[in-house]
Amino acid sequence: MYVKEVKVQNQVGLHARPATFFIQKANEFKAAIWVEKEERRVNAKSLLGVLSLGIVGGTEIKIIADGVDEQNAVDGLVRLVESGFAE
Repeated sequence: MYVKEVKVQNQVGLHARPATFFIQKANEFKAAIWVEKEERRVNAKSLLGVLSLGIVGGTEIKIIADGVDEQNAVDGLVRLVESGFAE
C-alpha cells in the first residue's frame, strides 16, 4: 500500500470535468485506488464516489493505492492534482 497527501490546487476542486480527468488517469493503473477526504474513503475509479466527497479548492486529500503499480498510480494522480487540471 502506498499513500500520499496532496492539496487540491484548482479553485473549483474536483467538480465534473477535473473529476473525469482524475478517474480516467486512475483507470490507467491496475492497482486499487482510493481517495480519502477527512474520514471518508471512496474508489478513485468511480465518478459518483469522487464527486460525493465534495472536494473544493484548497482541500487536503489522500490518494491511496494497493497493487502492482501502486507507486506509479499515486505519483501520477498527485501530479495531476498538483497541476490544477490545467485550469
